[in-house]
Amino acid sequence: MSYICKLLEVKINSFHLFTMFSPSLLLLAAVSCVHSVELTQPGSMVINPGQSMSLTCTVSGYSLTSYWTHWIRQPAGKALEWIGQIYGDGSTYYNDKLKSRFQLAVDTSSSTVTLRGQNMQTGDTAVYYCAREPQ
Repeated sequence: MSYICKLLEVKINSFHLFTMFSPSLLLLAAVSCVHSVELTQPGSMVINPGQSMSLTCTVSGYSLTSYWTHWIRQPAGKALEWIGQIYGDGSTYYNDKLKSRFQLAVDTSSSTVTLRGQNMQTGDTAVYYCAREPQ
């Protein structure tokens, strides 16, 4: 089975998104991408410091009520940083350092998991990953 994960690069003050494939990076974070996981986002937008952002991961190939879904980010040249995880019933865990500014939401009817960030700063510039927890 081929494991594919689409990811987003988020840049603050010159916000743009693009898609690339790199499941090996996610394996380093002890989570795995799954077949047909998709992140659907607008083509481009601008975010200035202090503004909010919203990223949505549209999932296929597994049930949100059977696995935890994680959000992870990686600033350029730095290590992966775990943001948080959410289950289909809405249960969440967050990185203590980030939980005041980031929130996760799940919608099982549309198979989506959304990451919302508030008061975004240049230090939040990173590649943001959505990933399923392994079995």
